[in-house]
Amino acid sequence: MELDLRGRRALVTGSSGGIGAAIAENLAAEGCHVLVHGRRRDAAENVAERARSRGAEADVVLGDLTADGITERVGEAAVQFGAQILVNNAGPFAEHDWDDVQATDWHTAFDGNVVSAVRVTKTLLPLMREHGWGRVITIGSRAVTTPLPNMVEYSAAKASVVNMTTSLAQHLAGSGVTANCVSPGVIRTPSFEQMFSTRAADSPRGGVDRSRIEAEATAEYAPNPTGRLGRAEDIAYAVTFLASPLTGYINGINLRVDGGITGTP
Repeated sequence: MELDLRGRRALVTGSSGGIGAAIAENLAAEGCHVLVHGRRRDAAENVAERARSRGAEADVVLGDLTADGITERVGEAAVQFGAQILVNNAGPFAEHDWDDVQATDWHTAFDGNVVSAVRVTKTLLPLMREHGWGRVITIGSRAVTTPLPNMVEYSAAKASVVNMTTSLAQHLAGSGVTANCVSPGVIRTPSFEQMFSTRAADSPRGGVDRSRIEAEATAEYAPNPTGRLGRAEDIAYAVTFLASPLTGYINGINLRVDGGITGTP
């Protein structure tokens, strides 16, 4: 299926690794030029080079989106790049329950997942409106619908992301710009493997065989009807679809890509 993305331009925040890198590379595979964002130049350049190997133009912009002035600078770089597709993927997560979470943890979660996305979005919206076309896609979480008791501030921040996306879609009515959210389930990324291994090491059984992470995590941490953990590519395919000009009538939604885990025992 031709998605009509050839020659279009996108900024993907937090795309120097994990889900963001998969999104940037999949957009590039569809002919979309990508601006790769991250904190480490070597990692971001590696993703940009893989995008170029697929025949797309690719550039790099660096910076911590929670630092003063950096978000605006990244947004301005995206304007210069001509990005009419924005994927707000960057966002920290941490494990805290109500007993150990601190006020600073709430600030970190909302600043990194909500406020930084708002700032980048506001910087790019004038360009999208000027051209009468654009896509704003923000990455949510399964925690939006089923808040996680061990990630309380992260769950609340991601719920705000969905609320923000819905209001943005309404605000942009008639502009040709859509706003949607993609909420991943449990995705097997290096950061997830590290988190799950740490949790297993702290349990009475004393660790997990890395070759068994998929089976044990699916059985114990993320049982779902699909019977496996997600892959970064699963999220990338959904984002790429929503970025397409063919999806102009899909607006203000939260698309769960979670293997069916939401609402299951």
